[in-house]
Amino acid sequence: MSNPPRYPLPDLNSLPDDLKAKILEVQEKAGFVPNVFLGMARRPAEWRAFFAYHDALMTPETAGRTSGLSKGDREMIVTATSAANHCLYCVVAHGAILRIYEKKPLVADQVAVNHRKADIAPRQRAMLDFAMKVCLASHEVDDADFATLHAHGFSDEDAWDIAAITAFFGLSNRMASFSGMMPNPEFYLMGRVPKTK
Repeated sequence: MSNPPRYPLPDLNSLPDDLKAKILEVQEKAGFVPNVFLGMARRPAEWRAFFAYHDALMTPETAGRTSGLSKGDREMIVTATSAANHCLYCVVAHGAILRIYEKKPLVADQVAVNHRKADIAPRQRAMLDFAMKVCLASHEVDDADFATLHAHGFSDEDAWDIAAITAFFGLSNRMASFSGMMPNPEFYLMGRVPKTK
């Protein structure tokens, strides 16, 4: 049995209208409210800033920006680096989304444990090598790391995306872990078993 979160989740109806509308939109799409949406909502100004940056990184096309990273690539970065940061919530939640985008039921577990042995493309392996260096030793990133990315077709803007996603989820990982945020049970089977009609 999991422990309750250290900070009680606010009641949806007590939230400002803009937060409530966005959370209801997510619930309509997903069929449930991911705990991060309520967990961060106890501080509405921080919630707005958090999700504005989240959306700018994870869905840049909605802001009119193109990225050399696919949706699956972005979720793969989150899953691998969140595992390095020991964040149960983000590994489970983003691993579920990764499985769906990549249409591979095993990929999230592989990437979370050891991306070098995962069933992914060499390009994705290079991407995750860079992300893990940013995650664990960003002060050691050098021109050779960029050269490796370039050899796999990534631009300097793509490198920025990889680093920014890694850094943003470093924040998210720590907030989820310290606050005792637990993954919703729904995430565990997503992308592993065929969806019921």
